[in-house]
Amino acid sequence: MKNFYVLLIFSLGFFATINAQGKQISVEKIYAGEFDTEGLPLLQSMKNGKQYTILNLDRSNGSSRLDKYDYTTLEKVETIVSSSDLESIQNFSSYSFSEDESKILLATQVEPIFRRSTLGIFFVYDIESKSLTKVSDAKIQEPLLSPDGRQVAYVSSNNLYIFDITSKKTRQITDDGVKNKIINGVTDWVYEEEFAFVRAFAWNSNGTKIAFLRFDETDVPEFSMDVYGAELYPRPYVFKYPKAGENNAIVTLHIFDVQDGQISKVDLGDAYYIPRIKWMHNSNYLSVQTINRHQDHLMLHAVNATDNSVSLLLEERDKAYVDVTDNLTFLADDSFIWTSEKDGNNHIYLYNEEGQLMNQITKGQWEVTNYYGYDQNEDRVYYQSTENGSINRGVYSISSGGKNKEALAADKGTNTADFSADFTYFVNTYSNAATPPVYTLHLALTGKKLKSIKDNAALKQKLSGYDISFKEFSTLKVNGNDLNMYMIKPKDFDSSKKYPLFMTQYSGPGSQSVANRWMASNDYWHEMLAQQGYIIACVDGRGTGFKGSDFKKITQKELGKYEVEDQITAAKKLSELPYIDAKRTGIWGWSYGGFMSTNCILKGNDVFETAIAVAPVTSWRFYDSIYTERYMQTPQENASGYDDNSPFNYPELLKGDYLLIHGSGDDNVHVQNSMRMIEALVQANKQFDWAIYPDKNHSIYGGNTRVHLYNMMTNFIKDNL
Repeated sequence: MKNFYVLLIFSLGFFATINAQGKQISVEKIYAGEFDTEGLPLLQSMKNGKQYTILNLDRSNGSSRLDKYDYTTLEKVETIVSSSDLESIQNFSSYSFSEDESKILLATQVEPIFRRSTLGIFFVYDIESKSLTKVSDAKIQEPLLSPDGRQVAYVSSNNLYIFDITSKKTRQITDDGVKNKIINGVTDWVYEEEFAFVRAFAWNSNGTKIAFLRFDETDVPEFSMDVYGAELYPRPYVFKYPKAGENNAIVTLHIFDVQDGQISKVDLGDAYYIPRIKWMHNSNYLSVQTINRHQDHLMLHAVNATDNSVSLLLEERDKAYVDVTDNLTFLADDSFIWTSEKDGNNHIYLYNEEGQLMNQITKGQWEVTNYYGYDQNEDRVYYQSTENGSINRGVYSISSGGKNKEALAADKGTNTADFSADFTYFVNTYSNAATPPVYTLHLALTGKKLKSIKDNAALKQKLSGYDISFKEFSTLKVNGNDLNMYMIKPKDFDSSKKYPLFMTQYSGPGSQSVANRWMASNDYWHEMLAQQGYIIACVDGRGTGFKGSDFKKITQKELGKYEVEDQITAAKKLSELPYIDAKRTGIWGWSYGGFMSTNCILKGNDVFETAIAVAPVTSWRFYDSIYTERYMQTPQENASGYDDNSPFNYPELLKGDYLLIHGSGDDNVHVQNSMRMIEALVQANKQFDWAIYPDKNHSIYGGNTRVHLYNMMTNFIKDNL
């Protein structure tokens, strides 16, 4: 084990006051919000670049207000709108401005559908007249103001509509939408989950046309799950869910002409998936990304909306897969910026309007992790990257020619920037494993810090009374690779004693669990376990992200092979440490991490004595088409890749103590996965523990659910490790 650096956990003065008899963390405190951080909710720069807005909640009466602040002083300039002044709205949970910032779209009564999709009641607030206009009496999806702020396009019951704010008249654009059959303007389940977007329509730059996607789900198999609720009879919830190798929705691109009311279909040839559409500055040109079923050949097209002719701007091929991102940015002349892994790391490229490569802007053995934008006046590209270490994030700028790089905020830890509209300023959010989020104002050109905004001092003070033992980062040599690792030791750690080892991981393709950032709720739970005498370790094995595409894509066609090998080997190596009790080793994970922990206690039954799996995949045959086939191709093409690492195929290997948990209402990783695992273990006559949370989705939350879940897992660990 080679340390590349260890956090100086006592570097902050307040930590020095922590004594061995500090307060103890509990699950109840974690989920009561005891350790929540303060932030800048829904910060958005005004177009003038001099001011920004924040959505603030008044906890005393439940009202919300949109406040405007000045960048230079950080003082509040005015309250633009408050729900306490509006008769029709008790509060609003999100907002968006019209192009000229004269109107605001406010969301109320929002309810979730799936992970990203919601339904809600929406109002348009006119800032000058202070008038409020309701868009629809029914709950709708994904409303979007037109560029001139006069109309709102939205989706209701799988059809696309336009609402005129002045006349208050609604115009129906499509009429063939049918649940579980035809969808217009929003994505189906699998696009939402795996291509990470819901709104599947867009206004062009002058509001004369709307491009939208149409999903024909007719031949997609249905999935049904019982909803138990509080009624006498459960009811079935049925939705379209394409599992690996099954039919996907047929997706087509259409353009609606706002003036003449005509809809035309764009011929994209044999395009299988359409994961992104985006209008260029030229109102007659639409960019469209298409990708084949294997997701190893992506094409960027330009559609001329005057005649729907299609031309190819660029294409990317990869031996494994090509990632779909939101980084495509059109400059004033419709030349564009693009990110790609084609040189082995994710970097930024500049193309002209014809799709010819002009320059690779960033280069090096590190990854661009976020693209923030381009300031054409100063010729500066702003981005976030791993240049200061793969577990860290820094903010940088560089010219479009790849020269004159500036490190704007690159202290070791995680730096995330939010730039003003004109790239004069940015608000930096900094944290590391021992520092809660700190918000500061900087000049964009130089990175010079101008002011402190928030520093979570109250949380720091609160934590000074707790026994906290922060993460120690290092690398571990495993199967020929230096893997990133962190370890949490008990506060009163004694190297002459033996401690049980409890490993945590996620391990999915391109993910990262070992990161130098502030704690989330699971980290507090791990701190609680460390307080109770456990050593916590996390190792990011092969297949995880931010160490180059070869490291990430080695698991192609064999999910669960190399990742499991790495966790087993890491556990063996850690068990050789003099202070680790080699006979008391556990592992846990959620979702992909549950797939991993289940495989580990089976294939590593001589290493792991205990495992917990929450909402695990137990066969990739059960999971959705887009995610699974990206990494595995189809079951018809790669049967052994699917089956050799499906844990219910070898339940007889179980020796240790195993806890399996799932929500019966999981629309993502279906409870079918756990039911098949349970049946396999029963037929192999293997004893184990399991729990099903009725009607809970993949996140397993609501009411006291999380408290119950984490207390159950805590007790299982205490009893068995």
